[in-house]
Amino acid sequence: MRTRVLIDTDPGYDDAVALALVLSHPMRLFVEGCVSIAGNQTLAKVTDNLNKLLSFYGREDIPVCQGSAKPLVKPLVTAAAVHGESGLDGADLPPSGIVPMQETAVEFIGKIARRIPEACEDLTPKLTILTLGPLTDIAHLLMEDPGVAANIDRIVLMGGGLATGNVTSVAEFNIYADPEAANVVFASKIPLVMVGLDATDSALIFPEEIDRLRSGGKVSRMIANLFDHYSAGAVRRGVPGCRLHDPAAAAFLLDPTLFTGADFFVQVETEGRLTRGMTIADRRPFSRQAPNAHVLLTVNRERLVALLLDSLEVLDNMLS
Repeated sequence: MRTRVLIDTDPGYDDAVALALVLSHPMRLFVEGCVSIAGNQTLAKVTDNLNKLLSFYGREDIPVCQGSAKPLVKPLVTAAAVHGESGLDGADLPPSGIVPMQETAVEFIGKIARRIPEACEDLTPKLTILTLGPLTDIAHLLMEDPGVAANIDRIVLMGGGLATGNVTSVAEFNIYADPEAANVVFASKIPLVMVGLDATDSALIFPEEIDRLRSGGKVSRMIANLFDHYSAGAVRRGVPGCRLHDPAAAAFLLDPTLFTGADFFVQVETEGRLTRGMTIADRRPFSRQAPNAHVLLTVNRERLVALLLDSLEVLDNMLS
């Protein structure tokens, strides 16, 4: 049975790779729609990037909706220093003919979540949401349409980290960008899979593995260019390769055995001067708090990279 998936994303070099990974497995993952969210860059830029990527990947049939342009409370913080002025520097993609749907993200996601697949369709009845950016859209959904939670099977989110951060010493970017929204999502009682820095910091693709993409088709070559652009900054930070943050979240949908994890009660700090955006797990053996998230802690790097390289080859062949 194919998993019905909605992707909320802010492309973003690693979002672009994650999207390719999902789209290379149409017999396992059925993408119902994509929502753009301001994060790595402004909403206008990430929406343009999303449209271009879907066109480049041959999937103009997937409906797109524009999501939130700013966080719930604080001003927008972007990651232009990492992803560039366009949000997708390093990719030279042609214009897209995709026109986003004329409805709000809450309406768009709610309609998809409540859709009941026809009996002849080999699709899961409930929707899986894959979030690759800040959680603002999902928070709006849960606050404005709380009944929709019954139609959501789980939320797989790239964000957080129990041991470290990457914007501050304790906060990861997607959570830091809108901790109030993350707090709403973690309190929602919807099953959550937190794909955070505990796993993704070691989800690296190395230069010699990136080189294998250069002899592939148009998707592999474009993604090699994205990795090249990101690698320059990674080298300056002492990282020996490119981190596959968002692709790791997408890979979980395809092969959860790539990871180890544990169930925790996780809360999001929204007020601390030094800890805003921190994801805090209650690890006490005597805690009475029921777990609200399955937190990924380690990843098999070699198997993850093998899955990615094989999937990109498949997508190249689908488009040839």
